[in-house]
Amino acid sequence: MHVCWSLSHLTSYSRACRAQSERFPYMNFESTGLSKPILTTLQELGYETATPIQAQAIAPIMEGRDVVGLAQTGTGKTAAFTLPLLHRVNKSSQGGKHRPVRVLILSPTRELAAQIDKSVRDYGGRLPLKSTCVVGGVPIKRQINAIRGGVDFLVATPGRLEDLVSQKAVRLDQVETVVLDEADQMLDIGFMPAIKRILKLLPKKRQTLLFSATMPKEIKALSQDHLQNPVEVSVTPVAKTADKIAQSVMHLPPEGKVNAMTKLAKTHAGKRIIVFARTKRGADKIARKLVSEGVGAEAIHGNKSQGQRTRTLDAFKKGNTLVLIATDIAARGIDVRGIELVVNYDLPHVAESYVHRIGRTARAGASGLAISFCTPEEVKLLRAVERLIKIKIPALAADGSPLQDKDIPQAPRAAKRPEGGGRPNSRNRRRSRPKQRAQAS
Repeated sequence: MHVCWSLSHLTSYSRACRAQSERFPYMNFESTGLSKPILTTLQELGYETATPIQAQAIAPIMEGRDVVGLAQTGTGKTAAFTLPLLHRVNKSSQGGKHRPVRVLILSPTRELAAQIDKSVRDYGGRLPLKSTCVVGGVPIKRQINAIRGGVDFLVATPGRLEDLVSQKAVRLDQVETVVLDEADQMLDIGFMPAIKRILKLLPKKRQTLLFSATMPKEIKALSQDHLQNPVEVSVTPVAKTADKIAQSVMHLPPEGKVNAMTKLAKTHAGKRIIVFARTKRGADKIARKLVSEGVGAEAIHGNKSQGQRTRTLDAFKKGNTLVLIATDIAARGIDVRGIELVVNYDLPHVAESYVHRIGRTARAGASGLAISFCTPEEVKLLRAVERLIKIKIPALAADGSPLQDKDIPQAPRAAKRPEGGGRPNSRNRRRSRPKQRAQAS
């Protein structure tokens, strides 16, 4: 599917894409036109049919078209742009030690960057192409040496890439394709100014691919400024949760969260669980509490060094640690199969984050469970999530029993201000003090 549309047609085209993906959800990789070495590798990896986003994106990317991809996490998005780019670059591979960077892939988090780099290496295992990953939190000298050895694919976080550019360790003037992955999260965490600076360093004549789970107005504006007649591919409505995730919300007081989490971890003993906390300190606190209760748990967040984050994630993937406490920085960078339960220990302030959090389960066609904790003060956040996903999430009491709407505790209302105005001014307060003191005496 590779029809050219202007950005004014994105909405209607998105509907058409979704309709087509429902009628023809899968296609065989052999019919995509990918080269034989790539097809052989896919067969060895056990991949036979393309997901809807892959089926729609591969052809226009192979043709060199600009693409806007709207897709949730877990839909096979990484392969959707990696496979056709491997095919294109290999057709005109220059090889050699001083090969230029031809594909630049920008990612918002270190974990996601590492995941994309691994996909490039795995899918291109039979091709004479090189890929490397550059992220913050690790020694820059090693990354400089890797780039000097010549790379075709460079996967980077924006901050570290700018560091390398400032040190003249990498040149971007021969980049043929730039991929902005998880563009909406890069917007959320403040990377958009860096993205715009990086795009100015690239050749004007290039292919630009933008993938995002949501399309806020800032991302749409970025598309208008930097993409030429893009093809949009979209397989699911924005902010739609996976069908195979059983969702529920547990209403409890703030002090009841720790005990509820401990009970859930023990009830699902032996299963992989991801718990999302709002703050780094909160993640560490939850992990310590679970460990004190005999539950193997570790926290992963931005204050951890890259080495610590890598070791923690590896232990989770291998099953040595079964409960991972994460902040939203990890919401889209963890791709681990077999996660049975996702717990929103704290509901997110940004409703869209809920979709990405619970998307860690029910991957690759599996089923999963998502449970959110909700205090009376968080009810408004819950309602925002329900409006976004257009689902009324079943409510549970602290003991796990069903809860009716009329029984859901509400946040206490703010005290009304006294009649006759708002807070007393400082002059009135000063005048009232002698009288108050006299009464008290």
